[in-house]
Amino acid sequence: MTHFPWTTAVTDLPTVGTPVDAVTDLSRSEEPPGARLRAARRQAAAFRAEFASTGTPDSVVTCDLVTLPYPTRFGLFRASKALAPFLSITNRMLVIRWTESDGRKRVLLFEPSDHERGRYTPYFDSLAQRTPGVLRRQMVTEHGTVLGHLARLGIEPADVDYLMFDHLHTQDLRRWVGTTAFQDDLGQAPEAAFPHAKVIVQRDELAAMADLHPLQRPWYQPSTYAHVPPEAFLPVNGTVLLGPGVAVMKTPGHVFGNQSLVVNTDTGIWVSSENVIAVEALVPGHSTLPGLATWARAWQQEVVLNANTIETTADQYNSVVLEKTLADRSQADPRFPQFFPSSELTGAWTNPGTKPTFTHGAIRHGAQPA
Repeated sequence: MTHFPWTTAVTDLPTVGTPVDAVTDLSRSEEPPGARLRAARRQAAAFRAEFASTGTPDSVVTCDLVTLPYPTRFGLFRASKALAPFLSITNRMLVIRWTESDGRKRVLLFEPSDHERGRYTPYFDSLAQRTPGVLRRQMVTEHGTVLGHLARLGIEPADVDYLMFDHLHTQDLRRWVGTTAFQDDLGQAPEAAFPHAKVIVQRDELAAMADLHPLQRPWYQPSTYAHVPPEAFLPVNGTVLLGPGVAVMKTPGHVFGNQSLVVNTDTGIWVSSENVIAVEALVPGHSTLPGLATWARAWQQEVVLNANTIETTADQYNSVVLEKTLADRSQADPRFPQFFPSSELTGAWTNPGTKPTFTHGAIRHGAQPA
């Protein structure tokens, strides 16, 4: 077990948001998985009406960060018949702004990945070392950085209130929230780029990182958290309302402390996480990706999971159904729900058989930058 400064203080750290009673952590239920699946559908239906009544945020803006390779057998689990061993996913950050009832302005960054440091995640670091440089440059496209996008949007880093990730796979937070000691690999003790921001995270995620299971180790960078100050975190338990039309919903399975962003917009409710990598994975019967529709029918599966970690697969399946039931339908194509993969399948000529049938590409709501 790794000692972190917040390991013994997780239960004592301050939290944020208003608990949502309509959605409970079904992974802790004593009911069998099938009963928990039915409960997920009921809870999503109950939460839909409650959440829509909370209003909408001022704006939601999408910012592309990086497109990178990802194993097809992970991203599309057992369903894909594509010949390509790798597909491409695009990591995106969402910038959500809202106004509190007392007039205070809030800024939340969802998935503000420091992808320059994320490359040192054990799995991706090993993959890069095995891949020739010329090929690696063809497979990875950097679209922008977190700080660069914020400058374009006219947002000062000091004005950011919250950082949030669906889970902490690949994440190195040191440059975002600072450290309490010198970091040899960075050559400094970095000051926080976001001096007032707190990281919203499930308590289960913090606890799991302190004692990683072998299934988890290839995807985390636990050593980078050794000197992250405890006060950088705002742990939550389960589903909470953060602001008008903005919530974090616990969706365990992909990791024990997985969570999803839920936002209410001009087009209705959106849900975002990495539980699946393509919106058609929620409705595989409408997919033209080789194998997905056939596999879903043969195995009587209504969703296709993102399965690089399969910590509790039935819980992840139930969480995806919860997300699918909660989200409204796309106005562009109502066959597909307004689920926005935080890492979205992206077509590339290098990866035959992996071009998505339909993509959202972005969530647009409220005032947009010029």
